[in-house]
Amino acid sequence: MKNRIVMKLFLLTTGLCLFIILAIFVGQTLFFERFYAEKKVDQLTEAMAAFRQEYLNIDEEDRLRQLEQDFYQEHNAWIVVLDENGNIKGTEDYFIELEKTFIFANTSTRKIERKYVENEPIKIPIYYLINQEELINQENTLNKYPTVEVQGIKKDNTIYPYQLFWRSDDNFGSVIDRWESIQEARPQDTIDGVLDRQGSYSYTLWENKLLLQEAEEFDDTSLAIFGHVKDIHIPDVTHNIFTNPIFLDKLKEFQVDLLLNKNVDTEIQDFEQDSIQYKLLVNATKNSNGETIYFFTMASLQPVNEAVQMIKEYYIYIVLFVVALVLLAAFYYSKGIARPLLRINDATKRMTNLDFPEKIPVQSKDEIGELANNINFLSTTLQSYIDQLQQDVEKERQLEQTRKDFIAGVSHELKTPLSIMKSCMAILQDGVAVEKKDHYFSAMENEVNRMDRLIADMLELAKYESGTYKIEMESFFIDELIRSVYNQLSLKVIDQEIDVNLNLQSIEVIANHDRMEQVITNFLSNAIQHTPDKGKIVVSTISEKDKVKITIENGGIHIDEEQLDKIWDRFYQGEKTQRSKQGTGLGLAISKNILKLHDVPFGVFNTEIGVCFYFYLNKV
Repeated sequence: MKNRIVMKLFLLTTGLCLFIILAIFVGQTLFFERFYAEKKVDQLTEAMAAFRQEYLNIDEEDRLRQLEQDFYQEHNAWIVVLDENGNIKGTEDYFIELEKTFIFANTSTRKIERKYVENEPIKIPIYYLINQEELINQENTLNKYPTVEVQGIKKDNTIYPYQLFWRSDDNFGSVIDRWESIQEARPQDTIDGVLDRQGSYSYTLWENKLLLQEAEEFDDTSLAIFGHVKDIHIPDVTHNIFTNPIFLDKLKEFQVDLLLNKNVDTEIQDFEQDSIQYKLLVNATKNSNGETIYFFTMASLQPVNEAVQMIKEYYIYIVLFVVALVLLAAFYYSKGIARPLLRINDATKRMTNLDFPEKIPVQSKDEIGELANNINFLSTTLQSYIDQLQQDVEKERQLEQTRKDFIAGVSHELKTPLSIMKSCMAILQDGVAVEKKDHYFSAMENEVNRMDRLIADMLELAKYESGTYKIEMESFFIDELIRSVYNQLSLKVIDQEIDVNLNLQSIEVIANHDRMEQVITNFLSNAIQHTPDKGKIVVSTISEKDKVKITIENGGIHIDEEQLDKIWDRFYQGEKTQRSKQGTGLGLAISKNILKLHDVPFGVFNTEIGVCFYFYLNKV
């Protein structure tokens, strides 16, 4: 048995520890990552609300930049404010200025309009065309490419460029010819640039690929601007968004959707880039001028991914620690738990042989010690139950004898009236004492009535003792019931010249009225029967807290103390040689069962003048 217990405990401990580790691992790798993402979104949502509130209360561009930087440092998330067309607020100083420009624009009739502007420079925004590396070499770019071509779209009098080319010559004619034959004069790709039909050479400097891919959707508003570079304006302090190409690409996608009049998604977006998860939040609102602005936020979930990866590596050491812990636990269980369990097993084996006095010598304060104490208590309890069972067996023997006495009593009670009736019938049949015929018929009638009462009482008693009788309760005044029963029995009282003292209070009780009338009738009839002529009977009701006590005390001979419990038995008589002519010997037994059905105390005791019967009823 010892080996079985140790093995079971070892397997249980191992399985439990591994299950805990598995649960932690699953929680860290699956639920923790999701929990972190949801928590991050909640934090960003609250931070965006605070940012929006503060932004709407400021007017300075420098303060806006500082607000965006503070947001990034505090929440490790990028944020930028866009206008209704997706332009970044605070980037108006990122532009290229052209002079001596030719502008070619498509019209709604698919014709090309051209315009030459010589004295009025044109500013074209370039913050969605450039990247961080190109910003560093802006002076070299300006010096190297003095003549450029810009292609883009025009919406609401605003130019949105998607390509900027360097031109190898200043031949405007070649440009005009190319745009007039735009359908057939597509440039051919080369390694270093684009060579058009006239042989002039161009090189793509900057481009917005996302807007370029959707350019065909803007054919009616597409345009090209060819001119000399007058100035490229890029601030000395670079906007931090240009250091994050992923964030910049998402801004470009958002602007394209706005320009195409698509329904922009302002719900929380998830996307993955280079195996890193990102959260994108967009919130639209109105500024003080009633214009729509967008708060565009992006956060990386890379920290939690790195944390989860570190946890996975850390589990190697956890597993080694758990294995050592399991071995130590198994050793402890084998030595510390198996030994007292074996003692308990030995003791319980002896208990199976009814050796209950055996005690388990385990005094520990843990659950095993509690188990040993419970088994010791169980042993003591079982021993007491066995003793009680032996007493019950002895009582059963006595009950069996009582049953025999009961059968004998019934036989005797029925045999006597039958014998009397048989004798009377024989006398009448023989014609003896014809003049007393009425006397014999009256005697037989009395015995028949007695047998009828005996059978009725026995049936009623059997009904109460069957356990299936359901008693119905009602409220009534107990003093009125006692007076009614007394009036019915008053003739007997007058015949015996008995002094009956009724000390009654008007108290309403809850009980079965008919059954209580039967009990009081039995008790009062029994008192009258055992009270000598000119004796005394006292009937009282005593009010207590929530009950009322009813007592019926009669003068007469005391009942032997050892016989007080037996008077409730069937056919009990104080003097077995004397047969009662008035009762059947079942009245008190019936009363006892009725009072038990009411679940109230009752009893009998000797007093100075005689015997007192009592019982209780519940008040309403």
